[in-house]
Parts: sequence; C-alpha cells; structure tokens
Amino acid sequence: MGKEKKIRVLAAKPGLDGHDRGVKVVASALMDAGMEVVYTGLRQTPSQIVESAIQEDVDVIAMSILSGAHDYLFPKVMELLGEKGVDDILVLGGGIIPDEDIPALKEAGIAAVFGPGTTTTEIIDYIKGNVN
Repeated sequence: MGKEKKIRVLAAKPGLDGHDRGVKVVASALMDAGMEVVYTGLRQTPSQIVESAIQEDVDVIAMSILSGAHDYLFPKVMELLGEKGVDDILVLGGGIIPDEDIPALKEAGIAAVFGPGTTTTEIIDYIKGNVN
C-alpha cells in the first residue's frame, strides 16, 4: 500500500516583524492536521523565503506579517518565485493586513489572505482544497 504524500508547508515571517506567536499557532495546527511544516524563523528576506521553499520542496508558502510591509514583501516573494520559474507553490498571506490591500496582493499572486479571527480550520481546509 502506498503512502499519500504529506502536504509540505513553509511558514515564514518576512521582514523585520518580531512577533511570531500567531504563525507558531498556525504551524502547530497544520502539523496536527497531518502536514509537514518547516518554520524559517523571524526576520526572513524574500530571497531567503524563496530559497528555503525551493530547497525544502514545499507545496505551500504561508507568510505572516504584522509590520505593515506586506505590500512590498509579499509581492517580492512572488516576483522571485517567478524569476526562478516556480509556479507550483500555493502562496498564502496572513497577519494584520487592511482589507483594502488584499486585492493588490491577490493580483500579485497571493492565493489567499487570512486575517485576525480566521480559524485554523479555515486555513487547513483552504490548503487541502487548493494544493495541486
């Protein structure tokens, strides 16, 4: 009997944001749901996130940010993925992101943005429903 491949998720904190409680809670919930999670730690550059995602052969990049730099950092990750020819990773954003900023992030390629009040079940269901 063959084993089903586990979904691999890179959880990342881009930029100078030093608050990681939320991403750790999400990472723990994803692991409890049977996913493999690689947490990069705090203060990652977009380049570090992309390189880690490629090296770890992940299905999902889940970025969390509270610093307000999402409008630069999230699209930069998408740009670097494009430059590397990577188009098969589901990229998600989360944290404190104003509703008016979400359309531009989605236009840049961020598949979904999860803000305060989102349940971990919603995130898990979204990932399971959207990973190729």
